[in-house]
Amino acid sequence: MFEDFMPYLRQHLPMLTAEQIELIRSASVVRKVRRKQRLLQAGEVCQYKMFVIRGLLRTYHITDAGHEYAMKFTAEHGFLTDPESYVHQTPSKLCIDALEPSDVLLWNHDDFENLRIAIPELNALSEHMITHSNIETQKRILLNISSTPEERYLNFMTTYPDIFRRVPLHMVASYLGVSRETLTRIRQGLLVAAKG
Repeated sequence: MFEDFMPYLRQHLPMLTAEQIELIRSASVVRKVRRKQRLLQAGEVCQYKMFVIRGLLRTYHITDAGHEYAMKFTAEHGFLTDPESYVHQTPSKLCIDALEPSDVLLWNHDDFENLRIAIPELNALSEHMITHSNIETQKRILLNISSTPEERYLNFMTTYPDIFRRVPLHMVASYLGVSRETLTRIRQGLLVAAKG
C-alpha cells in the first residue's frame, strides 16, 4: 500500500532520495479500516498523522447530549489528525471514523517528528499543510458567520463535489450546522428555483 503513497510523494517532494523514502516507509503503518470503524475516540490521545490512500474518513465531535457535529471529511490523498491532541499529547475532544472501507497510512507522533527532523523537505511540506489547513479553517469560520445556509450548502457542493456525493445528507447537514430538515428544504428550494 505504501506504493500508492509514492505518487503523492513524487508530486509534493520530488527531491527525496531513495534513502529518505525508505525512512518514511519504515516509519509508516498500513491499516485497513472497516466502514464505521473508529481511528480516534474522544478522550484518547491522538497518536497518529494519517494519510488516506483509499476511502473516506470523518472527523467529528459528539456533545454530552449525543449530537454529532462533523468537522471535516478527508478523502483520498488527504492528511488528517486532531492537531490539538496530537501536538500537545492531550485527550482528544474529537472522533475520527471511516465512512467507507478505507486504506490508511499512519505515522505515530514520535516517528513523524523524527522524520521531520531527518528530512527537512518533509518538515517544509508539513508546515505548508498546517498553513493550508489553518487557511481552510478560517475560510469555513468566515463562511459560517457571514453566509446563509443556502450559500454554505452551495459552497460545500462546489468545493467538495466528490465528497458531497459520498457523504450521507444528515452528515452534510451536521457539517453545515443545520438540521436535516433545513437541508431538505434548501435542496427542494434550489430544485424549484432551477426548474422555474
